[in-house]
Amino acid sequence: MRTGRRTKRWLWRWRANPLRRRDDVIEAWLVLALWALFTVGGTLAGVLTARTADDVFMQQRAERIPVTAVLLTSTPRAEAKSYRAFAQVRWTGADGSAHTGKTLVDGGLRAGSTTELWTDTRGNLTTRPPSPTDAAAEAVLLGAASALAVTGIAFGATGAARWWLDRRRIDGWGREWDLVGPRWGHKTG
Repeated sequence: MRTGRRTKRWLWRWRANPLRRRDDVIEAWLVLALWALFTVGGTLAGVLTARTADDVFMQQRAERIPVTAVLLTSTPRAEAKSYRAFAQVRWTGADGSAHTGKTLVDGGLRAGSTTELWTDTRGNLTTRPPSPTDAAAEAVLLGAASALAVTGIAFGATGAARWWLDRRRIDGWGREWDLVGPRWGHKTG
């Protein structure tokens, strides 16, 4: 039958105690700061990174324009469905000017066939912008990676600081033992 008081006390590191050392108080504040960085810093970093990435992807979708281009060179026959090869292409920009360039296109296309390309507002070739679904997934992954990076750095720094405090405590115990140990050096017979 359990009738005793609870032995674990909340916030014991901050309570008055004749055995409490300054290093114990420093460690308590470090642990508190670590948890604050885990919760607030990690969450804030993740949310800000995800929102920034989503804004960049939205800007890319707004600035990139699909154009139809004509292949000037043929590409080798495709061995696999996802095979792509470099080819010389020609396209007309949004302002009506003609452009030529080299880009990746599907394999197995003959010269004179058309393909869809993406250009920026100046008419230069660029990559296809991510779809809203792909952009959302990538923003979530980038936000999670950012949150993990912040919490990992905080955890590593706190671990290093706690290791340093442990070394200080062990050295202090060694110095105290050097003072007390010789008094216990008598032999029993």
